[in-house]
Amino acid sequence: MNQLLAKYAHQGNGFAVLAFPCNQFGHQENLNGEEILHSLKHVRPGGGYQPDCVVMDKCDVNGSNAHPLFQFLKESLPTPSDDADSLMSDPKFIIWKPVKRSDISWNFEKFLITADGKPYKRYSRNFRTEAIANDIEHLLSVASKKGRK
Repeated sequence: MNQLLAKYAHQGNGFAVLAFPCNQFGHQENLNGEEILHSLKHVRPGGGYQPDCVVMDKCDVNGSNAHPLFQFLKESLPTPSDDADSLMSDPKFIIWKPVKRSDISWNFEKFLITADGKPYKRYSRNFRTEAIANDIEHLLSVASKKGRK
């Protein structure tokens, strides 16, 4: 994500990346707030890593307590575009209710949203982050053309 931000965010186009930590997938995110940033910097991936994106507060993305943003995104884009059959590999990790087909299946699913706030594409956890660049460039081009009208 840092590479995408470095490439696109400083062009005055409003491009931004928001990261939403979540503890619903194997209880892998036990930390909160600043603890998450310190863990990224010193533990995993470590080596002084600092995300350039905005790291939001930890939230639920599935179930009855899902953040309203994720309710909206999943209603708009029910499955990842690159893997419509993407499901959680082991049902023992499902810790929320109700379970829906549109649920996010694991950490690192990604959503791309247009400049005017419309969900554009959803990507599975296996989709290489840097491969989103083509879609970003397309949306920036569309937004630029709209801005000239």
